[in-house]
Amino acid sequence: MTEDKNNEQREEETVIDEQVEDSTDENVEILDGDTEVEESDSDDPKEVEITELRNKLLRQQADYDNFRRRTRQEKEADAKYRSQRLIESVLPVMDNFSRALKHEAETEEGQNIHKGMAMVYDQLVEALKSEGLEEIPTEGEAFDPTIHQAVMQVEEEGFESNQIVEELQKGYLLKDRVVRPAMVKVNA
Repeated sequence: MTEDKNNEQREEETVIDEQVEDSTDENVEILDGDTEVEESDSDDPKEVEITELRNKLLRQQADYDNFRRRTRQEKEADAKYRSQRLIESVLPVMDNFSRALKHEAETEEGQNIHKGMAMVYDQLVEALKSEGLEEIPTEGEAFDPTIHQAVMQVEEEGFESNQIVEELQKGYLLKDRVVRPAMVKVNA
C-alpha cells in the first residue's frame, strides 16, 4: 500500500515538473541571471494569481540561491583567513625574538641559550609560513602604499626616488591580505 502511495506521489511530482516546464511563456523577463519571471496577459484572476505566485516562488528561489552563494563565500574566506587573529597576536612575540637574536652572547652558556632561542624562532617562523604568512619585501624595493607604511622620508645617495632605504619594522601578508604593513624609510 505504501509503495502505491509513493508511486502516485512520484507521478504527481512528474506531472507538476512537466507543467512548470510547459508553463514558460513568450513574455519572460530575466532576473538575477537565470531566474525567469512571467508576465501575465490574461484577464482571468486565477491565472493572474498563479502567475504572481509563480513569480514570488522564482524570486524566493533566487534569493535563496544568492544566500547560499554568499554563505559559501563567507565560509571560504573564514577558512582562508582563520589564523589571522592568532598571527596578529604572535607578531609582537616574533619582533621581540628577532630583537633578542640580534644580540650576541659573550659566554658559552649565553651562546647555547642564543642557539636554542634561534631554533625556537625558526620553528615559529616555519609554523606561521605553513599557515600562509609571508614577509613583505622592503629594502631596495619601490614604495607601495598598499603594503608599506612610510614613517620617514630621507635623501640618500644611491637610491632612486620613492625607493625604500631601510626597513624599520617587518610587515607581513597572510595569503593575499596585509596583516601588518612594513614600516619603512623612503627616499625622496
